[in-house]
Amino acid sequence: MLISIVYDSGFGHTARVAEALAAGVREVETAEAKLFPVANGPLDWKTLEQSDAIVFGSPTYNGLISAKLKQFFEDSTKLAWTGQKWRNKIAAGFTNSGAQHGDKLNSLISMALFAAQHGMIWVGLDMMPGNSSSSGSTKDLNRLGSWLGVMTQSNTDEAPDVAPGNSDLETAAYMGRRVAQTVRRLQPA
Repeated sequence: MLISIVYDSGFGHTARVAEALAAGVREVETAEAKLFPVANGPLDWKTLEQSDAIVFGSPTYNGLISAKLKQFFEDSTKLAWTGQKWRNKIAAGFTNSGAQHGDKLNSLISMALFAAQHGMIWVGLDMMPGNSSSSGSTKDLNRLGSWLGVMTQSNTDEAPDVAPGNSDLETAAYMGRRVAQTVRRLQPA
């Protein structure tokens, strides 16, 4: 089973989330994760077509996905959308910003809408929100309380080797496992 992770990362923080998600995918038996940073030039569209799932990731800049991921979305129109080559593939998403909220939900909505237009099946995060009670902590999984996808936060004065924090990376790994397990459940016996 092949799960492709297509992402952009302006400063390296979102790449760290992509790597954590890929590590989670690889924890599921027979699951393989391939990372596709859109900034590295032309992507292997054939591999994306052969993937069982595609996970999209982007930093949130001013409440939107990055221009590079948006360009990938637009390029997919002629290379995948017209022939519905990704129809019925599993899709999911993740985003990172410097602010606690940072309007990250808008980025995830953009990814989910894009996946829907390709006929993909969106998988959200099935975790209760962490850090949502007096006994909660910023070390809780899903500390930013998202259901549509993974939201992570990196302090703007911290390098990618420090931020985002472990709870966010563990949430991303959980999502990687969830996507792989969903693919497995939906595969014919």
